[in-house]
Amino acid sequence: MRALTWLFRAAIFFVLFAFALNNQHEAALQWFFGHQWRAPMVFIVLAAFALGCAFGVLAMVPSWWRHRREAQKHHRPAIPVPGETVTPPATDLAPLEHPPRDGL
Repeated sequence: MRALTWLFRAAIFFVLFAFALNNQHEAALQWFFGHQWRAPMVFIVLAAFALGCAFGVLAMVPSWWRHRREAQKHHRPAIPVPGETVTPPATDLAPLEHPPRDGL
């Protein structure tokens, strides 16, 4: 199974490498007010991909923070605080319900 995984990864790498070699001609990206960026096509595609990844990660940050806050609310300390009474865990409690997942 590992060999198949590595073969699949190698195939993806070689396909993307061939794509990069076939798109080395210069392209111009037109901005506002007559500005333009001239670069090889593969760099323009790579920049668009990187910006999309960064935007996706930044869009998920509020959700990550919300889930982290929810997890910290339900966290019990492993070591009891001195002077605090320790109660055994109840066996009839229902499992915690996960917060809703947006978009799924």
